[in-house]
Amino acid sequence: MMNNAVRLEEKQQAFAELREVKTTLAAKGWFPATSGNLSIRVGDFTPEQFTFAITASGKDKSVNTPSDFLLVDGHGQPAEKTDLKPSAETLIHCEIYRATGCGAIFHVHTVFNNLVSELFWDRKSIPVDGVELIKGFNIWEEEATIEVPILPNYADISRIAVLVKDVILPRVPGIMLRKHGIYAWGANAFEAKRHLEAFEFLFEYVYRLELLKK
Repeated sequence: MMNNAVRLEEKQQAFAELREVKTTLAAKGWFPATSGNLSIRVGDFTPEQFTFAITASGKDKSVNTPSDFLLVDGHGQPAEKTDLKPSAETLIHCEIYRATGCGAIFHVHTVFNNLVSELFWDRKSIPVDGVELIKGFNIWEEEATIEVPILPNYADISRIAVLVKDVILPRVPGIMLRKHGIYAWGANAFEAKRHLEAFEFLFEYVYRLELLKK
């Protein structure tokens, strides 16, 4: 177990990274109406026990305050005394961390990711064929094709969380909730942000390509 000084240092670093990413993504308009959530894992990890910093529920993510983030455990419960509530979707973060061992997870709501999730709902995945930015996921073969899994957007988050581990694809660092938004992850905040930006570019491409086919 880490001592308190190390835990405090890692917590502060995670909060600082989250604040920087939040500010950048808010400027893109990716957190409308307090939507979306961001998290970064802190400290040691086993699938049975881990801690992560996550955005607090109901906050305006275009504004930075001292109460924007909190620490939670692998069950989505606050890891220290706080009046803040974790994001309503914390359980989804828990299951992604547990299944992948990743270091950061970023979730945003955009028009394009919502549109393509509905366009391809019957397929249960969003196909992307041969687009250059697939390389943003470290997939380097020529004319690579990926499928981004889509999960149903149940009001009961626990019903979504139990589905997560069965749809994760090893080389696709993201899952979509239907008419809701993308969860993208990576080994650290830098990689998770790169993956998120790649997904959003690809979703816009896929949507506009579908329009051209009509």
